[in-house]
Amino acid sequence: MAENEWVKEFPGSIIACDENGIITDLNDKAAASYATEGGRALLGTNVLDCHPEPARTKLGELMAGRTRNVYTIEKAGVKKLIFQVPRMEEGKFRGYVELSLEIPFDMPHFLRRG
Repeated sequence: MAENEWVKEFPGSIIACDENGIITDLNDKAAASYATEGGRALLGTNVLDCHPEPARTKLGELMAGRTRNVYTIEKAGVKKLIFQVPRMEEGKFRGYVELSLEIPFDMPHFLRRG
């Protein structure tokens, strides 16, 4: 993530893997969030190995189909938005990116017209 240094200290977790599922990038928040699983030592490992079933199968299917997955979770009193999407470069599939953002329980929702 050297070319985009702002990503390093972004307050949400960012993890990227290549088209084979090998973790290529993770920012400071992701490294801290996954410290007990190895933190930065996860670089070079397969992202599927980081997920228990049935999440492992689901992520494998998402990667094979190159589709996005968006949902919210609650863990330890914290609500998060999880956004998993294909990473494209010049129209070619290059892997997956997962953003994990802490969000408030009572988050405003606005309907914009036009």
